[in-house]
Amino acid sequence: MRRIKKYSDPELLVALKSETDIDEAIRSMYVEYYQKMSNYILQNSGSEQDAEDVFQDVVMAFVNLVRQDKYRNEAGIKTILFSLTRNIWLNELKRKNRAMKREINFETNKDTVEIDFSHTLEAREMNMDILNLMNKLGDTCKKILMAFYYDNKSMKEILEILHYENEQVVRNKKSKCLKMCIRDRC
Repeated sequence: MRRIKKYSDPELLVALKSETDIDEAIRSMYVEYYQKMSNYILQNSGSEQDAEDVFQDVVMAFVNLVRQDKYRNEAGIKTILFSLTRNIWLNELKRKNRAMKREINFETNKDTVEIDFSHTLEAREMNMDILNLMNKLGDTCKKILMAFYYDNKSMKEILEILHYENEQVVRNKKSKCLKMCIRDRC
């Protein structure tokens, strides 16, 4: 079994910039820091897989900082890695939380849309049934019943539209239409 070299902070920085020593330096980072960083994730609602993924992202981010000369050496490597781990993990938790809220919202709205659609479909079918029944009654009955029930017109207003002799004639005609509807099971 190959022994992993342990680097000091300055040695690790030099090795990460080197083309030949970078693989060994990254292995050393895993041996030295992985367990500490993964414990943080495991203690904060994460799984072992989450810890592996986040630490890989942390190592890549740190290597990029070093290779681009953006690491200013103001804090130790362990401190920087922990800070990166914490920030990446918190962002991941926020992302998961947003995804969970979207899923809950979707499921809630999906049920509402299905209910709304079924009510709309039911109302549409009922309206079609009513129109079919009204067509069976004839034009005069259809006009009287539609004016009374759908347009909420009074007998006096219906009298003016259909030009009957008086309101009582309209009432009688409406009554006959309803009886015909009941008789014919409309």
